[in-house]
Formats: sequence, structure tokens, C-alpha cells
Amino acid sequence: MTILEGYGLTETCAPSAVNRPSLIKIGTVGAPYPGVTIRIDDDGEILIKGDHVFRGYRDNAEETAKALQDGWFHTGDLGSLDNDGYLRITGRKKEIIVTAGGKNVAPAVLEDRFRGHPIVSQVVCVGDKRPFIGALVTLDAEMLPGWLKSHDLPAMSVAEAAENPSVLAALDRAANRANEAVSRAESIRKIKVLTTDFTETNGYLTPSLKVKRALVLKDFKEVIDDLYGGPLTEG
Repeated sequence: MTILEGYGLTETCAPSAVNRPSLIKIGTVGAPYPGVTIRIDDDGEILIKGDHVFRGYRDNAEETAKALQDGWFHTGDLGSLDNDGYLRITGRKKEIIVTAGGKNVAPAVLEDRFRGHPIVSQVVCVGDKRPFIGALVTLDAEMLPGWLKSHDLPAMSVAEAAENPSVLAALDRAANRANEAVSRAESIRKIKVLTTDFTETNGYLTPSLKVKRALVLKDFKEVIDDLYGGPLTEG
């Protein structure tokens, strides 16, 4: 089955770009549809123009003014265009992490690659105003038993696995594979495995299964502080 990845938002009446059967580039969302113009702003944000772009948010002039500027819709997504005009999504503008050294890090690339490990459920990168990037990791309770058995490890609970040296070593290797996609300054240096997964039921995932990053950062502040050896100090 041929799968053509595409890209669009509710504000663009859905589709704005799609891979073509004649040229499929894995990892991109394709080229703009006819009548659609896409450009990348100076800060990396994806801007879209076309007849399919919405006229504004109902009864919300303030948000409309932010989203629509000079005829361009500011998507809030970050990306890049290659020589064929194919779009690659690299993250969300509001999720950018700025380290203490001033490095801007888009966490999506790291998180997506890290989640590729069989026993990893969710990953949230942290490090705003911190000296390096860290990551909060949750384990997939359904995948864990089979993975343990296939690696000749005894059965254990998620809480036990979160402290097991063999499991932690596997997660470190997964972090290193994720780091291959970024520079050293953007790489994950330290991880913390949580014993609670992020789900829609406990309020940490949206109905579309996106992590509520702000809530995670708030509720797990002490864990994050411990990851860096203490709370963030201003000044």
C-alpha cells in the first residue's frame, strides 16, 4: 500500500501539502497543493497563503490578528523546504527550548526518534534555561513484558523497570540514537524514567494523544529539578 504523507490544519481547510506518487520523500509532508504557497519565516515558522486559508477565528479578533499577517497564515509549526519544495516539519514554535547557553532546541525531533524504542511510551524533553537537554521518559506497560522476555530479563513491574540497570542502559542507547539527528548542543544528556505514563485518562494527553507539555512541566517540576541537581535559579 502506498502511503502519501501530507500536511494541513483546520485553519487551512485541511490539506496544504502532500507527497506525490512520482516523488515520495519519507520524512517530509510533500510539496504545496496547486494554489497554495508555503514559505519559511526568519525564525523557522511555516507560513501559508492561498484561497483555502480561513478568514479568522470566530469572535476573536486578537487571535486572528496574530495568525493572519500580510496575507500569510502563521501556523505555529516549524519546518524547512528542500530544493524540490518539499516541506519537512521539525516542531512547534511554542515548544522551543532555549538552554542557558542560548541554544534553541526543537524537541519534536528528539522525542519522535526516542519514542521509536519498543518500551518507550512518551518522551518530554526539558532544559529551558538549563545547561543541557534532559528528557522525562515513560514506559509502555504492554510492551515491557515481551521486551524483557526477548532480552532474557526477568519479569518486573514498570516501577522496577524504571530503576533496572539493563533497562536504563537500553534507554540510554535509544537516547544516543535520537541524538544522532541533532548537534551536540541539542542532544539529550540525561534522562529520568517516570513510573506514571501520560494518558488521556490522567489528563496528560489531549484527545488527539498529544502530550500536554505545560502540565507535565508543572506537575513534574521536582523531578526536573532533581534531574539538574536543583531548582532553576534566576539571575
